[in-house]
Amino acid sequence: MAEPILQVENLVKHYPLTRGVLFRKQVGAVRAVDGVDFTLGRGETLGIVGESGCGKSTVAKMLVNLERPTAGAIRYKGEDITRLSGRALKAVRRNIQMVFQDPYTSLNPRMTVGDIIGEPFEIHPEAAPRGDRRRRVQDLLDVVGLDPEYVNRYPHQFSGGQRQRIGIARGLALRPEIIVADEPVSALDVSIQAQVVNLMDRLQSEFELAYVFIAHDLSIVRHISDRVGVMYLGRIVETGTDTEIYDHPTHPYTQALLSAVPVPDPAARERRERILLSGDVPSPTDIPSGCRFRTRCFKARERCAVEVPLLAVPEEFRATGGPAAHASACHFAEERKVVPQERRGGPA
Repeated sequence: MAEPILQVENLVKHYPLTRGVLFRKQVGAVRAVDGVDFTLGRGETLGIVGESGCGKSTVAKMLVNLERPTAGAIRYKGEDITRLSGRALKAVRRNIQMVFQDPYTSLNPRMTVGDIIGEPFEIHPEAAPRGDRRRRVQDLLDVVGLDPEYVNRYPHQFSGGQRQRIGIARGLALRPEIIVADEPVSALDVSIQAQVVNLMDRLQSEFELAYVFIAHDLSIVRHISDRVGVMYLGRIVETGTDTEIYDHPTHPYTQALLSAVPVPDPAARERRERILLSGDVPSPTDIPSGCRFRTRCFKARERCAVEVPLLAVPEEFRATGGPAAHASACHFAEERKVVPQERRGGPA
């Protein structure tokens, strides 16, 4: 792995549930994120996938300090940024920027594109001299594939894909080292999704960026990610390289997710194995005991109800050293191929 630039250790975010009017009393908590660990290397892309409500966006907000964690540490170049405030936090934020999910609501409709992209220079005036800012904004528009002359237009004059390019340009303005992309293409048409993902891929090489890329679409995550973390109910349940996760999954939840991915090859679609999960995702206010996936798992046994599985390489795979030897939080981890290989080339 590349040199670590960001280390997340036992990250926790609980939102208190209170009762009462005059005397408010905490009666519980929404455990949105409940102990997340991962490392991001310099110039690397870490993809995070999972169902809605599993805590992906909450992790993203904590990485850029829009939310303060309940516990845990986020270390940027060895320094815990959760303990920073004032000027020290402002300096770190320059190097960790965010691209938001909705390109419509993430841009101020009363500001021109030039003002939106140039706003980071107002907050961090040392990043660009005042007389040079308009040129810098036009350069950024050009970098993301927009006409530099659009600098005086307003967000409503652009399409969804163009607005997301504006959001990416704003994220690049301060030349950050890390960009947290919270489902940056989920609100876009499929053809536009490919354009934006390819743009981000190109910008990563050009600006030497590290990405935390959050998405629902597993195929997009595989296309852009070096490593993938699968989240379920506030925790990462499996992590590894894209090949390890997609071709050699060992956690039942990952296998169920992959079995639901559409397969374009009709012949491969007929051969594929579908894994259907029973029941609904438990409420984050009432987490199941032991393994939190056990209430929907097709491999659940008595041990799963009393013992919390650790996110580690399963013992039976440690000696093999193969692609199945990656971290998986399951007592009964087992390699299972659920995505069939597509046929290569045309008909004979």
